[in-house]
Amino acid sequence: MSCQRVRHELTLAGDLQGLRLDRALASVLPQYSRSQVVRWIQDGYVAVDGNQLRPATQVQGGESVVVEADVSRNELWEPEYGIAFDVVHEDPDVLVVEKPAGLVVHPGSGNWSSTLINGLLGDYEELANLPRAGVVHRLDKDTSGLMIVARSHLAWERLSAAVAARQVERRYLVIAEGVLDGPRSVAEPIGRHPRNRLKRAVRTDGRQARTHFRPMESFRGHTLVEARLDTGRTHQIRVHLAWLHLPVVGDRSYGATGRMPSAPLEELVAVIRGFERHALHAAKLGFQHPASGDKLVFRSRLPTDMARLVDLLRADRSFQADRKP
Repeated sequence: MSCQRVRHELTLAGDLQGLRLDRALASVLPQYSRSQVVRWIQDGYVAVDGNQLRPATQVQGGESVVVEADVSRNELWEPEYGIAFDVVHEDPDVLVVEKPAGLVVHPGSGNWSSTLINGLLGDYEELANLPRAGVVHRLDKDTSGLMIVARSHLAWERLSAAVAARQVERRYLVIAEGVLDGPRSVAEPIGRHPRNRLKRAVRTDGRQARTHFRPMESFRGHTLVEARLDTGRTHQIRVHLAWLHLPVVGDRSYGATGRMPSAPLEELVAVIRGFERHALHAAKLGFQHPASGDKLVFRSRLPTDMARLVDLLRADRSFQADRKP
């Protein structure tokens, strides 16, 4: 079996504090299985601040880690060409890309190819030398919008630290079932769902999570909501809106029912019933450039499917207002 020598140099983010070393490394190097990471630690291929540790050692965050090991070819992420995503910004240190809904970010079980990372590796071969191919935060498969990708080790370390320190501004636009009357902040902890391993839930023993919601436009039974993240837990916006009984349109995993206002327009009914993903879009990113220190801000318009739904919700609202005596 052909092998390739890989080397990763990284600094563990502060929000990994308290995790086992093997779990912490597996989370920042998701291209490798946890069992592979455990073997590397046990075989001495992982140095933490220059020392060899046990897989169960708890990390504090901030440690410098060097991984140097041989990996069989089938354990490596493969570059692919022609994966559809837009490059919004490009310089020697940073990419900002716009991911379409339906595109998986990381290769993994059931999706080892045709992911965003496969496409990034095809277009930018230097990303093969970085953890997560330079991706410093993630979006769910059916979430569209803006993402930051580091192109150098310096950029990776500084941007990862900025995300962990909550110094990256991330704002999302969401179409929710129900009416949000005013701004709300939710600080409920999030952990794994007790019965469904693919879901998350509000749990007292979960990890700290905080989301700020602001209504942008109200309709008859729906709201266009801006969501701002302080933390970045898996499914955070979806879980917190479900906790408020305002599930994201199309998000049947978290309680969306396809609810309709009374006597809705027929076209609105068809679009809501046929909405094929959760209506969630990463619309704004703001961060300090890792090399120059300049403040960068990027915005993205609603994608076609969400924009059409908003237009129909407006038309429905206007139609009903015109019918009133």
